[in-house]
Amino acid sequence: MASVKISNGKSFSSAAGDSMLDSARAEGLTLEYSCRTGRCGVCKAKVLSGETEAFRDELSLSAEESQCGYILTCCRYALTDVELDVEDIGALGDIKTRTLPCRIDSIGVLASNVVEVVLRLPPNSKFTYLPGQYLDVIGPEGVRRSYSIANAHREDEKLELHIREVELGVMSAYWFGVAKGNDLLRLEGPLGTFSLREKDARSIVFLATGTGIAPVKAMLEQIMTAPEIVKGKQIYVYWGGRTENDIYWQPDLKRLNAVFTPVLSRAGSSWGGRTGYVQAAVMEDFIDLTQVVVYACGSETMIFSARETLQKAGLPDRNFYADAFVRSN
Repeated sequence: MASVKISNGKSFSSAAGDSMLDSARAEGLTLEYSCRTGRCGVCKAKVLSGETEAFRDELSLSAEESQCGYILTCCRYALTDVELDVEDIGALGDIKTRTLPCRIDSIGVLASNVVEVVLRLPPNSKFTYLPGQYLDVIGPEGVRRSYSIANAHREDEKLELHIREVELGVMSAYWFGVAKGNDLLRLEGPLGTFSLREKDARSIVFLATGTGIAPVKAMLEQIMTAPEIVKGKQIYVYWGGRTENDIYWQPDLKRLNAVFTPVLSRAGSSWGGRTGYVQAAVMEDFIDLTQVVVYACGSETMIFSARETLQKAGLPDRNFYADAFVRSN
């Protein structure tokens, strides 16, 4: 059993075959993570000393990053005592992942290929989460899919999900063809570390593509109920889609110092707004990225491109937080 020390002085034990990410969680420490499969890169950490072993492919790491000592904590365990340049997320330390029954409260159409599913939990279940996190829905025959929670806490404790139809998708066949009110399902959550952080930055930039707007919506609702957490900050919300059909939600930001910018990559002739990609739109607006914290959610392609583009333009490495959607059928 090896010991893993992280940069804020805390430590945990790492056993062969168990990821350092899971080992940390078992001892009450939450490191950055999202997909838990090596594809999103959110759990990337630099090894300062010691040896580790990979038990699954680190798909999102470049050869250059690997040579510089970076690893993915969801893919490796410690061979020797290890020191990582990473900190745990204290705000998540008391939030426990649970598996609960739930029922479909309602299903509504948001766009031709997106539905809003509202789930209700058993009375007094006290499901605690931070806006931005996601959950796994366990459907018919045990099929499991991940969905971001699209709302901050409601008094009735119901959970909103934005679900996009996936061609030939097993769960899509259920959501878009079979699902009905009062269906009994299970959920596991909350999961992930995507959430608002205390950062000394003048501006907050939210980047989303597709249903990646769901956790952004939840975080904006959190800000609306507690505007003091962004006092004095400028907020920018960029939401990318292909066509106008993809922009199915309009935020109410009147009480905030905020700007909402929808961006289309395949805009029709009637579209009078911004075109291209969200990360390019940020660059075009000449925001001082040295004084920005970014929260990005959506496709893997957007996440990787945005991280590289914005960091090259001055965004501090530790001011980019992301939740990459990894597609499952």
